[in-house]
Amino acid sequence: MKRSKPLALLLCLLLMLSVFSACGKTKTEGTTSAGTSTSAAEAEKETAEAATSTKGEGDKATENKDAKDTKGESAAATENKATETQPSEEGKKETTDMEHTKVKFTMENGGTFTMELYPEYAPKTVENFIKLVKSGYYSGTTFHRIYPGFMAQGGEGADTPSIKGEFASNGFSQNTLSHTRGVVSMARTTVKDSASSQFFICYDDATFLDGDYAAFAKVIDGMDTVDAFCEIERVFNGIDRVPTSPVEDIVIQSAEIV
Repeated sequence: MKRSKPLALLLCLLLMLSVFSACGKTKTEGTTSAGTSTSAAEAEKETAEAATSTKGEGDKATENKDAKDTKGESAAATENKATETQPSEEGKKETTDMEHTKVKFTMENGGTFTMELYPEYAPKTVENFIKLVKSGYYSGTTFHRIYPGFMAQGGEGADTPSIKGEFASNGFSQNTLSHTRGVVSMARTTVKDSASSQFFICYDDATFLDGDYAAFAKVIDGMDTVDAFCEIERVFNGIDRVPTSPVEDIVIQSAEIV
């Protein structure tokens, strides 16, 4: 019995050591698990970074999509604009395709000049002018006012009905023909709807008249004939600051549609 007691104590001691060893192993495994948790956190961080990167790519893709959508919208807007513009373009084509009647003036001294009429700018003015030409109205009328560097005015004769002043300041914005050299426009009084038969031909650019006088044609041939009017001696007419009344009549022999 005395020998068995120490043996039992030895067995108890060995059992206790085995339990402690198992506890130490569990703690080590717990540390390993913590290490694994750290690795998992790093992995999560990497995943988050990857997600951020993916999000960045997503943002980029979104930006590209937005750009594409914007481009699509722009294209659609452009298409819509083109569609909206189309009627205007067709309208423009329709007006510019109007017949440009040409009128040839023959002067008493044999000189000639030809003007082209533009109904797309001043349709009623052109209509009235053609009617006067066809009636022979201008035959025998004169250029009674010659202002070098500015204009030559003619067509004064028997009274004719006045017409609507086709220019911007009179509510007619369609007339955008500028008063440049060779352009023909209607003379009038201070009353905007007083033009009838008298017209003037610009010697030089007179764009300050734009929007206030009905430009409707242009001399396309024989401008040298009109320039030659300035060679005739002139006297003061009591209105202009320079002599503008020719001492010799500058007579239009005929005007005809050509």
